[in-house]
Amino acid sequence: MTGTTGTLVLAGTPIGDVADAPPRLAAELETADVVAAEDTRRLRRLTQALGIHTTGRVVSYFEGNESARTPELVEALAGGARVLLVTDAGMPSVSDPGYRLVAAAVEQDIKVTAVPGPSAVLTALALSALPVDRFCFEGFLPRKAGERLGKLREVAGERRTMVFFEAPHRLDDTLAAMAEVFGADRRAAVCRELTKTYEEVKRGPLGDLALWAAEGVRGEITVVVEGATESGEELDAEELVRRVQVREEAGERRKEAIAAVAAEAGLPKREVFDAVVAAKNAARTGQDQGKGLA
Repeated sequence: MTGTTGTLVLAGTPIGDVADAPPRLAAELETADVVAAEDTRRLRRLTQALGIHTTGRVVSYFEGNESARTPELVEALAGGARVLLVTDAGMPSVSDPGYRLVAAAVEQDIKVTAVPGPSAVLTALALSALPVDRFCFEGFLPRKAGERLGKLREVAGERRTMVFFEAPHRLDDTLAAMAEVFGADRRAAVCRELTKTYEEVKRGPLGDLALWAAEGVRGEITVVVEGATESGEELDAEELVRRVQVREEAGERRKEAIAAVAAEAGLPKREVFDAVVAAKNAARTGQDQGKGLA
């Protein structure tokens, strides 16, 4: 170590095939003063596969101790250490530990750099056969069914291609919920075990993928979903009202139903609300006129 401020290095690790490890990764692992790893056992397997040894101090850095260990690592950085951060797979901070440490280091004017590496997000996008000129990463959806539906309704009108992570045992429920909210015909791709021996990419409409996943799926899962059409579904007022009514009959509150339909169609909630009010007023007027003729 030197008396100057150190450097935080975020290093991408293979998402499957160890041969995908970037050349700089081995050098950084061998020379770092501190290696902060999401799982020290996986780190040991990685270094063995690369045929190298770490010479610096190895510490664990995962979701459970991230808040407590960040100050310790920042102190090492401030003292001149070169700290290497690696997670189980892919780039740190992308749905993995890292953000807190990066933010804390930047706040202390500590240099932060990266060793680019494999990414499940970008790999899945490239293999999906869906538009990739604009995309967004949504990470893991909530585990509870109601919260999951709520989150999906929030992004139903998203026009960019969306990328999600999901656990294999929840995949069928998630795809079914996506088919319900986005529409069974919305195109998607389920990418399983990327770069590994049993890599599989299943492409098709969400409805078909939900049926396929119901049989059971194993492995690491990344789901890529086509964004909403640029102009929404261009539904007329009558269809908007019908969709709200269907949701209300299924037990949703009117406010929630309006928000969901607006998201599906890529329209402002006010537009759907106005259509519902207009339909209600028209029905009331028709009833009053009928009474007048009686």
